[in-house]
Amino acid sequence: MALVIADYADCRALTGGLRSFEVEASTVRDLLHQIEARFPGLGDLIDQRMAIAIDGVITQDAHGAALAPQSEVVLLPKIGGG
Repeated sequence: MALVIADYADCRALTGGLRSFEVEASTVRDLLHQIEARFPGLGDLIDQRMAIAIDGVITQDAHGAALAPQSEVVLLPKIGGG
C-alpha cells in the first residue's frame, strides 16, 4: 500500500487528525478516489489546493502517474506566484 503523508492542518481537519495513512492504489487517480471515499472532501482539497510528490518528486498533472505498492505520496500546499 502507498503511504500518504498529509501533515497540513487543512488535511488533518478532514482525516480526523491523521498525519499519515495507507491507501491501496496503482495510480494517483485511484488514490484520490480512495481518499475521497475514506475522507470526504479531502480528494477535492487535494485536486484544488495541493501538489503531490511521489517518492520525493513533485509531479505535474499527476492523475495518471503510477504508484508502486511501497510508494510514499506527500501532499504539499501549492505555491502561488505571479
